[in-house]
Amino acid sequence: MLFLKDNLPERIFFTGVPGSRWSGIAQEIEKDQRMDISDRTPDRTYNHHNYSGHEGVYFGTGMEFEASLNEEYLDTPYSGTGCKLHKSHEWSYLLDEITSRFHNDWIILVYRNNQDSFNWWKEAGGWNIKYPNYDYYENDDTMQYHIKSMNDHILEFSQKHKLNWEQHKLYKDIFITRYKQKV
Repeated sequence: MLFLKDNLPERIFFTGVPGSRWSGIAQEIEKDQRMDISDRTPDRTYNHHNYSGHEGVYFGTGMEFEASLNEEYLDTPYSGTGCKLHKSHEWSYLLDEITSRFHNDWIILVYRNNQDSFNWWKEAGGWNIKYPNYDYYENDDTMQYHIKSMNDHILEFSQKHKLNWEQHKLYKDIFITRYKQKV
């Protein structure tokens, strides 16, 4: 990902819909030595198939940490140094608020179409995923509604800010972009 060649901010707000493979992309980003991965613990890990599906803290309704934009709260799960990757599906609903409150931080968006995302989420464990907690989404219909709504917010934000999407090098149906405030 070309944008990782830049100096990293204190925080990156990272979002994608369930099943967009965004967690795997998060792990690719967190391989960068400048990232703070001190939020990783055994109880914040979920593996499926041959993948380490989820690692580190996820913010959201019903999770260990809510999707709150309080600076101190956001950094609570971390004890190391470096850039913190704050992962939440719900950031997709708060993108404008993030840009107005966190001028020096980035937002990374992951897009994958609705049906492929839902299908992968189901294949990865769906309602049997042990971490993070997906109870908020209640059932398949509500999950599909949120996947569509979140993707709509992601696309609207990217169009509003004229962001350029980069195709993932391995998964050709996944696209990634970064929002960085112009200072």
